[in-house]
Amino acid sequence: MKSLSHAPMLTTERLVLRGPERDDLSEFTRFMTSAPSMEAQGETVTAEQAWFGFLTGIGHWHWHGFGFFTVVEQQIGHPVGRVGLIKHSNWPDVELAWHLFEGAEGKGFATEAAMAVKTWAREDLGLDRLYSYIDRKNTRSQAVAKRLGATTDGTRAPHEPEAEVWVHSMKSH
Repeated sequence: MKSLSHAPMLTTERLVLRGPERDDLSEFTRFMTSAPSMEAQGETVTAEQAWFGFLTGIGHWHWHGFGFFTVVEQQIGHPVGRVGLIKHSNWPDVELAWHLFEGAEGKGFATEAAMAVKTWAREDLGLDRLYSYIDRKNTRSQAVAKRLGATTDGTRAPHEPEAEVWVHSMKSH
């Protein structure tokens, strides 16, 4: 399938990170409309809103030169989530973010993929700092951030009051 962006392909021991493709829409829609992790945060959307979100993600790559990678487990060849860099118009900084699809959690995929994205951001984009905005109740994402070397002092994100600001070290791992 043809990528809908100019995203590079990144590979890790178990994963391929690639740009979004048309066939990714159904899995993305399922995640956005009904995933337990989205429901727990009160962030589920309608199928139409998911479609707009998917297209926005493609546009993000064209506007900024970065965005969400589709994360594919090499062994099964099927998307297991999205990990990447985002910067919305009203956000102060570039965020490193991750979303794993149902059934992919707890396998280290978010950490593995985010490490690859951090390396790409540092080496190819020249970014010297990344942030993650993590809901203060989302202990699983906080654990990923800690494994990535990020720290927080509890400061809240100005654009998302329930989220703490996590700052990522951009040193090599």
